[in-house]
Amino acid sequence: MGIHDIIEGKREWRAHMARVKALPPDYQIVYKEIQKYFFKIGPVELVGGSLLSGIVDFFEEGVAADKGVMELIGDDVAAFADDLVKDSQTYADIYQESVAARKSKGTR
Repeated sequence: MGIHDIIEGKREWRAHMARVKALPPDYQIVYKEIQKYFFKIGPVELVGGSLLSGIVDFFEEGVAADKGVMELIGDDVAAFADDLVKDSQTYADIYQESVAARKSKGTR
């Protein structure tokens, strides 16, 4: 990854966060909780940025439709977040697979 890629990534992240800050406060709170959860579990799709930007797109549509965030996602934020990544591989999964592969080969 070159310096240009790093600068471009920061630019895209700032633009993304500007979109989040333009959301109503209740949407921002829910978004930040989902983001924190995703950063903790580490879904692989998070790296490309489409997962988080897709959530912002969805939230912007909810705002445009004059819906509250809980009306849009349901009462359980964690269940909503889990459902988004239920079929996604996480970095923890990849690590566990590599550990299991090393153990089956007899190395540690």
